[in-house]
Amino acid sequence: MMSTNEPIVSVDWLHASLGEPDIKVLDASFYMPNERRNPLQEYQVAHIPGALFFDIDGIADRTTDLPHMLPSEKAFVAALSALGIENNDRVVVYDGKGIFSSPRVWWMFRVFGHDRVWVLDGGLPRWHASGYDVEPSATTDGTKIASAASEAVELSYKGQMVGSVTFQTRFQPHLVWTLEQIKKNIEDKTHQHLDARSQARFDGVAPEPREGIRSGHVPGSKCIPFNQMLDDSQTLLPADELKKKFDHEGISLDRPIVISCGTGVTACIVALGLHRLRAADIPVYDGSWTEWVGNPDVPMVPSEILNETNANFNNTIM
Repeated sequence: MMSTNEPIVSVDWLHASLGEPDIKVLDASFYMPNERRNPLQEYQVAHIPGALFFDIDGIADRTTDLPHMLPSEKAFVAALSALGIENNDRVVVYDGKGIFSSPRVWWMFRVFGHDRVWVLDGGLPRWHASGYDVEPSATTDGTKIASAASEAVELSYKGQMVGSVTFQTRFQPHLVWTLEQIKKNIEDKTHQHLDARSQARFDGVAPEPREGIRSGHVPGSKCIPFNQMLDDSQTLLPADELKKKFDHEGISLDRPIVISCGTGVTACIVALGLHRLRAADIPVYDGSWTEWVGNPDVPMVPSEILNETNANFNNTIM
């Protein structure tokens, strides 16, 4: 049985369940710009049988320059309807790194009220390692469906709707935080703010992967790098080991938490870990550091003056 208390499923479970009509599998692979990998091309070469491609950059807000921000409810409905997903479906999301971008899509589904969603533990690498078959896109159907979903989002933002609606949302606003809420939390300290980026980026001594974005952190936040949630094979750590990670950093699971990262992707890995610890309904700051650092009216550590050298370094390496 699948439980919504547990955020992951195993490759063995998925392999045994692939034939069930209400199981929908999504390849949500995504890579950082400096990795120079094309997730759609990789999907076309090999994916879990029957999986559809979920384009994180395509199923996103069209009204902002920030990358892959949460789309509107209407746009999400349009995209999922184009993908043929219904409210009674059980959705399993995976990615090409193990656990990296799939938790972002897991979180998106939960934001829009669909709790019947799980991350494939270990993703495509674990599927391969287990000796299970993959399939190529022998036809262009998978690519066409992925394009149709992105096009449906585009049309939605233009006030148009294409095709029939198969999915309804129940928006959960408490799962999404804004810049203003983070700003207020610096003063009110109602939530423990966790940052899922690396310690070096958090400290402002290593550049961000996106051009022109200087590193640093929101005052009062704590660094919990997302890879601390995973073992060497990129699978989610057991609950007792996860708890040790949070305890070591002085994070209380009895107090409210909000999570951010670079652009709202890896924060969802920490949310996944917290969900395994039964700390459900953890909000993510969608705009994360990329939005924060782009706003001249917010405080940050190191300060702008101290970080000029790092900003210049950023611009020269990208």
